[in-house]
Amino acid sequence: MPEQFLHGVEVVQIDDGLRPISTVKSSIIGIVGTAPEATNDAFPLNTPVLITGPRASAALGQTGTLRDAYDAVYAQGVAVAIVVRVAEGADDAATLANAVGNAAQQSGAYALIGAGAVTGQIPRILIAPGLTRPTDPGAANPLTNALVTVAAKLRAVVVADGPNTVEADAITYAGQFGSDRLFLVDAYVRVFDTVSAQTVTRPGSAYVAGVISRTDNERGFWWSASNRLVGGITGLARPIGFAISDPDTEANRLNEAKVAVIIREDGFRVWGNRSTSDDPLWAFISVRRTADLIYDSIERAHRWAMDRPLSAQLLIDIRDSVQAYLGRLTAQGALLGGTVWLDPELNTKATLAAGQLYLDFDIEPPAPLERLTFRARRNGDYYEELITDFQAAS
Repeated sequence: MPEQFLHGVEVVQIDDGLRPISTVKSSIIGIVGTAPEATNDAFPLNTPVLITGPRASAALGQTGTLRDAYDAVYAQGVAVAIVVRVAEGADDAATLANAVGNAAQQSGAYALIGAGAVTGQIPRILIAPGLTRPTDPGAANPLTNALVTVAAKLRAVVVADGPNTVEADAITYAGQFGSDRLFLVDAYVRVFDTVSAQTVTRPGSAYVAGVISRTDNERGFWWSASNRLVGGITGLARPIGFAISDPDTEANRLNEAKVAVIIREDGFRVWGNRSTSDDPLWAFISVRRTADLIYDSIERAHRWAMDRPLSAQLLIDIRDSVQAYLGRLTAQGALLGGTVWLDPELNTKATLAAGQLYLDFDIEPPAPLERLTFRARRNGDYYEELITDFQAAS
């Protein structure tokens, strides 16, 4: 502050202190698909477009995959989504190639990378219903692979469809992946279509993505979507056998193989917690999402600190901002705990002089309760109590 003579009173604003950190929005769904009846004015090809309700989605038309996907999401109570329209090809292979797109040109699935700049929203749940189903359970769908690549850049997850044939095919197909960002769903669902006025078969991935998004809004981003009701469906294309205490059911075998299913148990429910990860530390999709959203929130909340002169107060403000955020998440149940600290071995004179600061923090997202075991015993002593109670009453 320049030294200047003043005969009077002044207020000097000091902006030191911690800044509150808000969690980034977690429930936005990104959809890649076709809509031949849509116009380029409303839905330009390979361009993210934000839809905020069914009136906007009406411009997609009735054909292609996008309208059905949005309707599935909307049936779960979710209105906001980002869609990327790709051109229908001369055949299924050409359409799939258009949906995969080109990373350098940011077309197809890769157009979702630019969704934040175009729409102001970043999709965290990526789907392409009708296009991610494999034609061969022994080979990974290329669009699913592309979406997983995009998800890593966006800190998002992918909900993709299994083969919708038989249990063995779904298990084989899950073995083609090892990503902690991929949530496989098998099988398809049955839905009443108002256009054709008949029940039709639709991919289950859009319905499950909608349940994940709705769960974020209702419960919190750290909640699993498993055991949550699926709306808007009338049945399953392939009924999945389920019994809550029997490990020898199709639902349990598929869950063990890292495939989620939809079961019929007091309504239709998502059943399954696991991504296709080969790392047990990131086995649960809800744990992966919780860590992603916390990392992203901390990064985005500290733009204010960039390029300020290094000082003890700046270090304190950054540390305390993150600690307050982790404490709030712990109180909400989003974390089991979290601590922030500064490691002097990393923050040397050389690194600080180079304008680099390292702050460490730890977190532990809560795993979903996947197995509950009650241990039952017989106790004959209760007969003695019976006689004692009888004698007391006589």
